[in-house]
Formats: sequence, structure tokens, C-alpha cells
Amino acid sequence: MMSGMSLLATWTRGEHAADAVTHPTYTKGSGTGVIVIHEIPGMTPAVIGFAEEVVARGHTVVMPQLFGGPEVGMGPRAVVKTVAQVCVSKEFTKLVAGETSPVANWLRSLARSLHAAAGGPGVGAVGMCFTGGFALAMMVDPAVVAPVVAQPSLPFAVGKRRGADLGLSPADLDVVKRRAAAGCPVLGLRYAADKATGTRFDTLGRELGDAFIAVEFAGKGHSTLTEHRQQEGVDRVLDFFDERLA
Repeated sequence: MMSGMSLLATWTRGEHAADAVTHPTYTKGSGTGVIVIHEIPGMTPAVIGFAEEVVARGHTVVMPQLFGGPEVGMGPRAVVKTVAQVCVSKEFTKLVAGETSPVANWLRSLARSLHAAAGGPGVGAVGMCFTGGFALAMMVDPAVVAPVVAQPSLPFAVGKRRGADLGLSPADLDVVKRRAAAGCPVLGLRYAADKATGTRFDTLGRELGDAFIAVEFAGKGHSTLTEHRQQEGVDRVLDFFDERLA
């Protein structure tokens, strides 16, 4: 990063309120909308860099800041601090299977707002790691037509049941399955040996059938689009947004 030059200097800072909850947002670009949800520990330079690539492909990108700080580095101290923050937050369901995190309602509201502003057939959404499954939860709202699930890690994969769970209530899972069957595909990315994702890709394949597009990479990496970036994965996501939001 250039000295004194913020990576977010060209982004417009705002906020979005829904269900008595307000989070900061950063917006940039023009064209159809895409929501990029950061991973732990927050809006890292790598997350911002990925979002810039989505902007460059002709999309209006909104990055909500759900926890951590803007331009936070991926150091162990920042990770520990953010984990402590999210573990006490009631917005995120960390260990319970068969439940949708409350923050999903806020994110769905953000998606509707972005769709109204940007137009097109709907919006895209990509969640990563801790937020990976949120794009799937957002798909319950018809405004979301291009959900991307990158290394989904909630609920924490402690035990077989949690490791297979998608972080959705039964009712939300039914809606996701109906939308998938009606022609809304879900793109998923992960490293094959990433234990944080449990067996969720097996669950997604079983529940969504051919509507689930799995992109898996060899090895024990984790962050497919950022810290352990795979160019093929980034390209697949950008192409997916182009196809679904054209």
C-alpha cells in the first residue's frame, strides 16, 4: 500500500440500517450490483483488492463492514481480536446447526437496496470463510441471483453434524432448494483439504444437485479469493457474475 494512501480512498463510505442494526458500507463502480462480504479479521487489503477486480468487470460493488476494521491486516493479533468480537455477537450463529445467522436479514435488506439502485436481473453476493455461507442465506431473497460460497466455515466444523451443516434453518434451506431447482445456480470454492469447510460441499451437492457448481483446489489452503488466491477461482467468480447479472 502506498504511504498515506488509503485503499478505500476511491470508495464511497455510507451505512445501511435494517432491523435496528446499522453497519458501515463502502461502494464503488457502476453497473449491476455485487455484495462482497469480507472474511475474518475484516476488510483486509486482499479483500479490497478482490472487490476492485469485481468493480473493474463493470459492477457496482458494496462491501459491508460487519466486524473488524477497514484495511485491517491479516496478522494473528487482528484475527484473535476479531474472533473475540464475533464470538460475543448475537448476529452470528457459530455452533448451532440448522439455524440461519440473524445477520442474514440485514444482508438481504442490503441486497434489495442495491438491486433497486443498480437495476438488472438481481445482484451477486460472495461470502468468504466465516461469512461464506451468508451468500447462500441471502439467496432466500429473490434479489440475489448469483450467490458465491467461498470456503464456508459456519457453523464451526466441530463434529460431523456441524461440519455438514449449511448454516440455514430448515425453512430457509427449502427456499434455497426451490430457487436452485428453478434455475438459480450456486458457485462454491474451497481447497480440498480445508478442514474448516467440513463436508458442506457434499451437503450442497446432495441438496442442490446440478445447481451447485463446485470448484475445488488441491491442498490445504483456505482463502481461495484472497490470502491463498487461486486465479482460476477468481476468474470463475467474475465470469459467474458476468453471466448471471448480464
